[in-house]
Amino acid sequence: MRHVIFRVEKERYGLPLSAVREVVVPPERYTRVPRAPAAITGVMNLRGRVVTVVELRQLLHLPEGPTPLCRVVLLDRGRRDLGLLVTDVDGIEAVERVSAAPGKVTPAVRGVARLGGLGVTVLDPEGLDAAVVALFTAPK
Repeated sequence: MRHVIFRVEKERYGLPLSAVREVVVPPERYTRVPRAPAAITGVMNLRGRVVTVVELRQLLHLPEGPTPLCRVVLLDRGRRDLGLLVTDVDGIEAVERVSAAPGKVTPAVRGVARLGGLGVTVLDPEGLDAAVVALFTAPK
């Protein structure tokens, strides 16, 4: 199955190509959402559609890093427009086998794969969507 491969800092991640609508350069600034969770960067207007943008490193509880986040991976989620803010996109690769991810057990992680001798964490689009919804429904 073909996956979009991208990075958050130096870590490589993949999402099934069928789950990705497109990759765009983020806007100069986002419209902040009052009282939104910290992982929500804000919303952006993309060709007349309002897209909620989530900082993937915060959603996955990764440490802050020095590398700027330079791409938004737009998920194809039906009526809800969701963008993941990532460091960069490496391309589209065939991922043949996904194994269980030791130590990375979350609904957003499907497993790990090897591409060119390097590990790639394969994300689950439905799990990511559920994690974003949970940000808004979690008790404060």
